[in-house]
Amino acid sequence: MGKTSGSAEAYGVVKLNDKQEIVELVEKPEQFVSDLAVIGIYYFKEVSVLKEELQKVLDNNIINGGEYRINDGIKGMMAKGKVFKTGEVAEWMDCGNKAVTLETNQRMLGFLKADGEEQLIAASVRNENSIIIEPCFIGEHVRLINAKIGPNVSIGNNCVIENSTVKNSLIQNNTTIKNANLEEAMIGNHVKYDGKFSKISIGDYSVLE
Repeated sequence: MGKTSGSAEAYGVVKLNDKQEIVELVEKPEQFVSDLAVIGIYYFKEVSVLKEELQKVLDNNIINGGEYRINDGIKGMMAKGKVFKTGEVAEWMDCGNKAVTLETNQRMLGFLKADGEEQLIAASVRNENSIIIEPCFIGEHVRLINAKIGPNVSIGNNCVIENSTVKNSLIQNNTTIKNANLEEAMIGNHVKYDGKFSKISIGDYSVLE
């Protein structure tokens, strides 16, 4: 379970009894139930029982939100008296949308820098008249040409950033960025981008010129 800092309706949460056992799974409640969010990590001592309950979900075509859900199998186990308890993490950093993904990227870079991680910028990076403001992660065989990168930027392998300023952003692999001023941008793989846009989210294999 992860402690949520946002509004209750944004997460699936658990309800506990006085023994701190999970008695209910509530998907995105409209009213506050608990601040313990289900983060999708489970441990089952008897996985065969879960398989039986999930088969019942399939056989009875129990669909919530247009999909089959493991929670319905877990609820079946609870109904048979199986006990579930929480395993809490100190902090949960979400990646559910662009805004929180960028925030998580920024926090992780800060943690790595504070821990003295020395491999955040690959030795194969070609820096041609460019400035890097840490913390940044820059992958293998990246080429920086007349660019200003950082802070809080992650760049994947085999990217080219030219005549651009990039900060607080995440760029994946094999992407080329030219003539851009990017802040709070999340850009996928194999993208070709040439422009003056900001606060964007671009999927794989997109081309903006």
